[in-house]
Amino acid sequence: MGAAIRTILFNADEASAPELRQGLLSSADVRLVAELDEPSLLPQAAAQFPCEVIVAHLDPMAKVVMEVLVQVAAANPRLPIIAISDTTDGEILLRAMKAGLKGFLVKPLNVEELRGLLAQISADRVVTREPGKLVSVVGSAGGVGATILATNLAVEMAALVEGEHKVALLDFDFRFGQVATLLDLEPQFTVADLCSTPEQVDPEMVEKALLKHASGVSVLARPATFQQAECITAAHCANVITTLQEMFSYVIIDGPMRSDPGGRMILDAADYNLMVLQLLVTSVRNADRMVQELSAQGFARERIQYVCNRVGRESAYLEPAQVEQSLRTRLFHQLPDEWKTVSSAINVGRPLSIEAPRSRVRQAVRELAMKLHKPAASSETSVAGGLLGRLLGGRARPTRTPPSAAAALPAPA
Repeated sequence: MGAAIRTILFNADEASAPELRQGLLSSADVRLVAELDEPSLLPQAAAQFPCEVIVAHLDPMAKVVMEVLVQVAAANPRLPIIAISDTTDGEILLRAMKAGLKGFLVKPLNVEELRGLLAQISADRVVTREPGKLVSVVGSAGGVGATILATNLAVEMAALVEGEHKVALLDFDFRFGQVATLLDLEPQFTVADLCSTPEQVDPEMVEKALLKHASGVSVLARPATFQQAECITAAHCANVITTLQEMFSYVIIDGPMRSDPGGRMILDAADYNLMVLQLLVTSVRNADRMVQELSAQGFARERIQYVCNRVGRESAYLEPAQVEQSLRTRLFHQLPDEWKTVSSAINVGRPLSIEAPRSRVRQAVRELAMKLHKPAASSETSVAGGLLGRLLGGRARPTRTPPSAAAALPAPA
């Protein structure tokens, strides 16, 4: 399809959710900006969220949902709507036709037919400004380096982007986030100040809440208190993200991996989902378990890109090749182990580009930024042939056999 197509999904049938989400997210260009299960929320969502299409599953209350879709279509005549149902009721089909719905798909769902409709919608729309790319960075476990990567990746991306509004860095670890600390910033306002109402966020409010760093990165800090964190909903998260995507070339989110509606919304809407792990059995198993759970909910696991941190640690039995075998995919990127350099940068609140510009780990983060910013130019360079391969002189590290004597991870007890 090309440009990302932002989608609102309505579905009140929990049993159908995995199939519907999988059918939509199997298209690489689809971004779910909102997922609803209450028909009365559809008009508000259509007015609130920037989107290119609404996909509505009518069952098990086809007449009620169709009545609401007719209202939404009348209020938003240029917004395409696709209905999915197992009904062949002539009255409902006639109402869909009169309302000008883009398509009416009868179940069982034909994914290719759905993709065809989405491709047609994408081709027909006029793009005035492509929304900023959304990059989600999550850790497979605490302490694997996700926040460090998100912060330094934002700094490197800002150096690659032209213009005033380059990169926004959002701290969505609402309780324990440390993004502002890593950049030595003192927030006056936080994400909680933008989430006091469910309405669309005012860009002027966003400008006031953002912290400006010398690198060109604009930071939205975590809430000041745990109580504020409890009040932030998935709708709040979606509002903030979509508003910032209208303003910035890149929006980078640092947050814990969650499978709640807020966490899923970020994963569904992201152009890149970077999962950070280390060469530890616990870290790899957590990553695999998380992705399996997401797959069961209809998430396309191909949308997860694994980043292996601290490669070269002498304490580890695992090798990157073993991790790839266990996760059944190639690692997207690798970062070398330079903990002393990284910890020094953390403690003084400076990005690696300032504290240690010639370090191997800084160069690896910059390489990752280039891979995201210009994927076509980076696709010809393999992981082994990239910076890490050059640093190791083109030689493979000696493989130490784990205690289980197995190439993959030992099975859990």
